[in-house]
Amino acid sequence: MRIVIDATPLLLRSAGVKNHLYYWIRHLQALRDGYDIRAFPAIRLPGQVCHERSVLGSVATWARLAYVGLANYTPLPVLDWTRARADVFHASHQCWNPPRRGKLTTTIHDLTSWLMPELHSRANVRGMRRFARAVLERADAMIAISEHTRADAVAILGLPADRIRVIYPGVPAAFFRVTVPQAHEVAEFYRLPVEFVLFVGTVEPRKNLDRLLDAYAALPASLRKTTPLVVVGPVGWRATATLRRLSSEEGVRYLGYVPEDHLPALTAAASVFVYPSLYEGFGLPLAQAMAAGVACVTSRVSSLPEVAGDAALLVDPENVVELREAMERLLTDYTLRFELGARARARASRYCWKACALTSLEFFRSVVRS
Repeated sequence: MRIVIDATPLLLRSAGVKNHLYYWIRHLQALRDGYDIRAFPAIRLPGQVCHERSVLGSVATWARLAYVGLANYTPLPVLDWTRARADVFHASHQCWNPPRRGKLTTTIHDLTSWLMPELHSRANVRGMRRFARAVLERADAMIAISEHTRADAVAILGLPADRIRVIYPGVPAAFFRVTVPQAHEVAEFYRLPVEFVLFVGTVEPRKNLDRLLDAYAALPASLRKTTPLVVVGPVGWRATATLRRLSSEEGVRYLGYVPEDHLPALTAAASVFVYPSLYEGFGLPLAQAMAAGVACVTSRVSSLPEVAGDAALLVDPENVVELREAMERLLTDYTLRFELGARARARASRYCWKACALTSLEFFRSVVRS
């Protein structure tokens, strides 16, 4: 069976979707098990993923993006000509003219373009609606990355529930394997103290960083003096005002984009991980922090309670007082912090890339048989 996966996001500057796609394809190709797993356009995956640039060189990237553009903007069935022998074509949200032969599948990551359009650029909202018409309405079957995302897809887009399979993403194995010396070494590299609060995510309105900054500023001065708030992540959309605060507020360190190979140890070095996002289809940074055994504070909205279970403190992300109280509780209650960290690591064990890949192959097999 030949499965062709649209890997166009790997050629772009992207965070969550790119991370998911990279590890998913790697683990699917590692399993093989009689399956021919190919990427479209042709991409040989590197040893590591970088979210800030393409996984290929500039010439190769532009050549492939030109081909994707040709497939998207011409009425001709370009993908049928090049992928005619594929049993399944798995489209990304960058695909607007999928092949008409074989089975069509896709992954639904989140519904924020419909639920919170004000938190996206107009171009992004238009693109997602076009993707819904071109792919979601036509797909033979779909993967949702959480039960909450599946429920949103059914309720908001009217997609048939029986055509959507929930398959949780995985957490890279390195987050489960961080040693204490590795965590100390990375913390020293970034000149961080023994205790710090960590946030990881793109600097954009949906991540709710401004309320996190308000909550941190409301902590007792004694805590802020010894425990900085460390923010890690690339600059996203509508980030100017937040970036000014990150660079000027007392006790706050903005590290910008951190290479993927530093992130597991940096996460494990944190005293507390805070992720007050307004909406997540899954919330990979939260799952990664849980895998590293860090006590977490996160939102009680969207998929985040589903991912965290009873292994994190849940707060209303729009309530600065709740957010401050949860951070202060974990920073001052070492017993609770230890208990939550252990509980988090145990729960995160269900987010395994090998299990995700095995379930995904079974999903593709069922699609072809149907």
